[in-house]
Amino acid sequence: MNLILTFVSAFFVFLIGILPFRVLYIFSDIMFYVLYFSGYRKTVVRGNLERCFPDLSKKEMDRMVKLSYKNLTDVIVEGFKAFTMTSKQIVARHKVMNPEVLNQFLNNGRSVITTPCHYGNWEWGSMSPSLQFEEPVVVFYKPLSNKYVDRFVRKNRSRTGSSLESIYRTARVFKENENRTVGYIMAADQSPSNAKKAIWVDFLKQDTAFLHGPEAHAKRNNLPVVFVDIQRVKRGFYELELSVISDESKETADGEITTAYAKKLEAAILKKPENWLWSHRRWKISRDK
Repeated sequence: MNLILTFVSAFFVFLIGILPFRVLYIFSDIMFYVLYFSGYRKTVVRGNLERCFPDLSKKEMDRMVKLSYKNLTDVIVEGFKAFTMTSKQIVARHKVMNPEVLNQFLNNGRSVITTPCHYGNWEWGSMSPSLQFEEPVVVFYKPLSNKYVDRFVRKNRSRTGSSLESIYRTARVFKENENRTVGYIMAADQSPSNAKKAIWVDFLKQDTAFLHGPEAHAKRNNLPVVFVDIQRVKRGFYELELSVISDESKETADGEITTAYAKKLEAAILKKPENWLWSHRRWKISRDK
């Protein structure tokens, strides 16, 4: 059954992928109406937004909710389109604006941890860095339960040169690459499942749990940490701005790197709040759990 689902998924991806972007966004608009008016996770989306922006009027909140769905459906169709995009299209539409921030480390033989987030289009982030930097790129991801679909996705997302590695091999991957210069990509804004290991930060007016992994590996290996701000400049086009969170990570206090990441993420979100992924239960755990 899993193999059949993989063939069906691959066929669907191919059909979507051959469509030009202008047609693709028609599908995104249709999907928006389906998800929005069916109430897909609307309670979660509105609840997340209301707790972070309590001063918005009902009219402003309704607009924010709608825009967050438009962002979601655009990212979904762009994720399908990723399977057939050319390298030229990827770089033109997901462009790093200040690569020198990363190159100052990579060119001197220092590996770097980059910390993007689920803001704007993060889907293309597993393919675009290897086209814009000379050093090897390792992207950590959570494997899919269907091993055939997982293999299909991993093969496609690594076709531009990136290496996709399971989050369950994180420590081993750092060990395997300790003698070469690598750009690591670790999305850091997921909600952790273990409150005891989480790093707690005041984020968007909420007591928020962040994953401890990026900071832990940065300090253990004394790697610089760079934040990735992904802003949509127009539909289907994104600009990535890099900024240094930490240079000598081993010298930082516990929680310092994660707190700095959270503040940069908060600043990015406040530019256009609707472009963050609000459909996830961001605050499902508390300190006492």
